[in-house]
Amino acid sequence: MTIPQIITLFIAAMLGGTLNSVAGGGSFFSFPALYFTGVLPVQANATSTVALWPASAASTGAYWRELTQVKRGLLFLLVGTCIIGGVIGAILLIYTPQSIFVQLLPYLLLLATLLFTFSKSITARLHIANIEKTQLSWPKLIASAVAQLVIAIYGGYFGGGIGILMLAGLALMGMEDMLVMNALKNALASCINGVAIVVFIFLHAVAWPQAIVMITGSTVGGFGASYYARKIDQKWIRLFVMIVGFGLTIWFFVHH
Repeated sequence: MTIPQIITLFIAAMLGGTLNSVAGGGSFFSFPALYFTGVLPVQANATSTVALWPASAASTGAYWRELTQVKRGLLFLLVGTCIIGGVIGAILLIYTPQSIFVQLLPYLLLLATLLFTFSKSITARLHIANIEKTQLSWPKLIASAVAQLVIAIYGGYFGGGIGILMLAGLALMGMEDMLVMNALKNALASCINGVAIVVFIFLHAVAWPQAIVMITGSTVGGFGASYYARKIDQKWIRLFVMIVGFGLTIWFFVHH
């Protein structure tokens, strides 16, 4: 790596860590930075996951009280489902040819950008739609587990917008408390990315020099720069992420 590349990766990871702690969308910065500094696309995606995971996993502890409100059996079922899905998704990514993954990238980025753009309205609708309490029957439990499995496979493979997909799945199960839903979403996303990282490491898909630089940057962003980011109106932060997301999507559609 050259000095400019190191600086680029550090700043991108710091931005990614900051945004993940206040609004989400950090991968819109970490993945392109790796790709544009010469890392192969599949390895760039794997390395981006490694770079952003430590800071995001740490946030799970902040929701520990809410997690204890989830029934233990349900929690174990969802965690097990997410672990299986995360492993499957990560393996699929590693064995996807670089040329095919590059062709899929514009569509994956478009999906992630749209999910991010409409996440607030989707979450609001889900919250309104679940005013009446529902019992979690066995058919609904099985359907929810299958839905979470599909989401987890996508999360292990790419992961952009996984948070809003998980919230939708949890709402369909009948959950109402947004704090509990957010706690469970963070915990499950950490599980998915955590097991995906194990697969990436085992199959030698991580660009470690770049990853170390970016882990440092994302940690600084997640715990330091986010203090200042919280002072900015979230609508401007979200607008910034959306512009970057749509810009990247258009660029990949035009150039690939």
